[in-house]
Amino acid sequence: MKNGLVLFLLLSGLVLNAQNLEAGLLLGGANYRGDLSENSQRIILSETGGSGGVFLRYNVHRFVSLRLGFQFAQISGTDANANDEAIRNRNLSFRSNIFEGMLGVEWNILGYQPYNLRSGFSPYLFGGVALFGYNPVTDYQGSVVRLQPLGTEGQGMPGRPDAYKKSSLAFPVGIGFKYALNDKLNIGLELGVRLTKTDYIDDVSTTYVDLQDLAAANGELAAALSSRTGELQGGEPVSFPAGAPRGDDQTRDLYFIGGVFISYNFLDNGLVGARGRFRGKRSGCKTD
Repeated sequence: MKNGLVLFLLLSGLVLNAQNLEAGLLLGGANYRGDLSENSQRIILSETGGSGGVFLRYNVHRFVSLRLGFQFAQISGTDANANDEAIRNRNLSFRSNIFEGMLGVEWNILGYQPYNLRSGFSPYLFGGVALFGYNPVTDYQGSVVRLQPLGTEGQGMPGRPDAYKKSSLAFPVGIGFKYALNDKLNIGLELGVRLTKTDYIDDVSTTYVDLQDLAAANGELAAALSSRTGELQGGEPVSFPAGAPRGDDQTRDLYFIGGVFISYNFLDNGLVGARGRFRGKRSGCKTD
């Protein structure tokens, strides 16, 4: 009997708090900043790819929400779009799919309470932590080549770093605004940047390795895709001095996700009273 009462109270609490939960869909675009975006100097808008994801949002308070999200994004970069001729001559390129799981906190600046539409609009800031996977590829002689297994910067060779992992932590931060269409549906816009812990989303970070040594250790394909300047001249790969800069390892890669979202409020089946766009004074107790 006692256990049954505890279970009843727990279930009742879940039902009563169901009004605090939303499920949503976000669709938009993604971009990146790294070694193949003008050596981290700018964002190249023409390289924007698509993104989409789903999320659960729990409204702890009208000023604070927790969010769990899963996002897919497409990013790319190519030296051909650089303004700097030396970078264009480097002639590297990549693209990658991003798969991200994120846990975050939102601060609703004006307060947000869509359930009785009392506070049905607010800009917000968010931050959190994410785990994401990536896998840079490039096009070479009509084929799509995965770059990470090649070790284009001599990964695994004596005195060189180990192969980088195809997953990393990131710290999402961003801004947005949300608006309650009614007591069931919310819409909004959001833009966020992911501050990552890796400089290898684009497979470029450190310095060139001697091409003969690289070919002997990691294969001819690794050497061919380590230095692609020769392709512009219709010849063999150009061998740069070992230790010459290939990328910029002083800054880590970033990626951006932005778009529009729509979310659905899980209602409480009327247990907290009538709903309607708040106008003027309300009778009864006021809730936050």
